[in-house]
Amino acid sequence: MAVTGEFPRSTGRAPGAWRGVLLVVEHFWTWYRRNWRATVVSSVLQPLLFLLAFGVGFGTLVERNGSAAAATGGAEYLVWLAPALLAVSAVQSGAFESTYPVLSGFKWQRIYHAMTAGPISPAQVAIGHLGWVACKTAGCGAVYIAVIAAVGGVASPGIVVSLLAAVLTGAAVAALVTAFAATVDNEGPAFNALFRFVVIPMTLFSGTFFPVDRLPEWVQPAAWISPLWHGTELARAAALDRWVPLAALGHLAYLLVLLAAGVALSTRFFARRLAQ
Repeated sequence: MAVTGEFPRSTGRAPGAWRGVLLVVEHFWTWYRRNWRATVVSSVLQPLLFLLAFGVGFGTLVERNGSAAAATGGAEYLVWLAPALLAVSAVQSGAFESTYPVLSGFKWQRIYHAMTAGPISPAQVAIGHLGWVACKTAGCGAVYIAVIAAVGGVASPGIVVSLLAAVLTGAAVAALVTAFAATVDNEGPAFNALFRFVVIPMTLFSGTFFPVDRLPEWVQPAAWISPLWHGTELARAAALDRWVPLAALGHLAYLLVLLAAGVALSTRFFARRLAQ
């Protein structure tokens, strides 16, 4: 039910910075544990279907090609693909959770107005939202890892580090998308353009299904600025135990900078919109 009207300001004592964030995360968890069935298809089943279709089905055809082994560094295509799909799932989930749900919090249900009517600040609401997205991504990713392990898609314990890389990638994308969503009033054109021209191309051209060096040279720079490419490189290096320290530090630094920028913009735009 939409919340309407003005929300009076509470005179209660404000919680500590992290206590307020945890209260926001608790709100989302309370809703999710009662309604998780509504999102299980997009957050868990969809990446598993990708894995079965491309890793098991299409992967059989790929491995028949002698050049495929060179492209994957000698790894089975399923094992090579699994950590990339883990990162893709985190990015897609983070992007979706930061579009319509964020707009709903401002425009339809107005839960953000209700939260800040109490002693919780707009910055705590924004960070709490991102914290919940990270928690949900980690939980869904753990389920995904259990399934890919059962079908032979895990080559080493490094897949756990792949999960951390995927969560960081999803959080970086979610932070930027959350900042964008906080400026949106009409969801139709804005979010449609975001998914059609950013999220889907990023999924296809970030080294998920084939190495980036197989793309035309003029397209490769576009892949290098994609957060998903950096996350995929980290996740794949961990899963296949192919660390290149300087490269890994570069990927990690890039994602952390995007996350910091997204958090800063999100807190600023939340405060500006909730003050209106």
